[in-house]
Amino acid sequence: MPETRSLPVPDGLAGDRVDAGIARLLGLSRTRAGQIAEDGGVHLDGRPVGKSERLVAGAWLEVEIPDAAPAAVEVVAEPVPGMVIVHDDDDVVVVDKPVGVAAHPSPGWTGPTVVGALAASGYRISTSGAAERQGVVHRLDVGTSGLMVVAKSEHAYTALKRAFKERTVEKVYHALVQGHPEPTTGTIDAPIGRHPHHDWKFAVTANGKPSVTHYELLEAFPAASLVEVHLETGRTHQIRVHFSALRHPCVGDLTYGADPALAQRVGLSRQWLHAMRLGFEHPGTGQWLEVSSAYPQDLQHALDVISAGYR
Repeated sequence: MPETRSLPVPDGLAGDRVDAGIARLLGLSRTRAGQIAEDGGVHLDGRPVGKSERLVAGAWLEVEIPDAAPAAVEVVAEPVPGMVIVHDDDDVVVVDKPVGVAAHPSPGWTGPTVVGALAASGYRISTSGAAERQGVVHRLDVGTSGLMVVAKSEHAYTALKRAFKERTVEKVYHALVQGHPEPTTGTIDAPIGRHPHHDWKFAVTANGKPSVTHYELLEAFPAASLVEVHLETGRTHQIRVHFSALRHPCVGDLTYGADPALAQRVGLSRQWLHAMRLGFEHPGTGQWLEVSSAYPQDLQHALDVISAGYR
């Protein structure tokens, strides 16, 4: 389990960079301390801080130290049929990820990955980050399709990691959820952490990380509702967990309580969830870059069945 250390910043570390100060204070390597900060695991007086920010004497420091990382998983260069390059330049590449593809390799996953597909196509991406996650600044679940940006330059990696942490990236999803959420437009503000009984799931928990989801009804059908979702935070399974907690799970999401009969009727073997718009300040030009993605065939078919009046 991750270990959390909480203590005031000693006078002797005042003005030190976060990564250097934590390394000295907790006996970690500076590289590991910096990675913890970049992953959002360091807070100063309750505010998340990056590795290059400065420590303040007496400020309350909280550091979440993850378990020792497993051995690096090799990136296998493997083409992914159906993965489309939406935007490509010297700094970033944006892909439209199909369902069944992971963002990067991980222990126990033997299927295709975004970084493997990019390697197979000859793309050179940033070397920042763990070996198997180089260039990856955010992720989509294997069972979620849609837009994902990967950093190609080192500058882009640093800038995009900061943008995601500071919540300046616009992440818009469409989800088909069971029933009819009330109110039709709202915000779900509920902390998310590991499920207390199933470590492969997540749940709304009192000691979870702050998680905020904004949603708006697009269209209501007899059996389900199509909603547009804006993520303020980016927790693992956030949309799925939040709508499950409202008792309106994504159609097809059997992991989080969806009706299997409805999933079978509409032909879904995964959650109806698609990352359909992504916008961010381009790390090279400073201009706003926004891309969008159409629903893939399986989600469009399910929506057509639902809209035809299935009850």
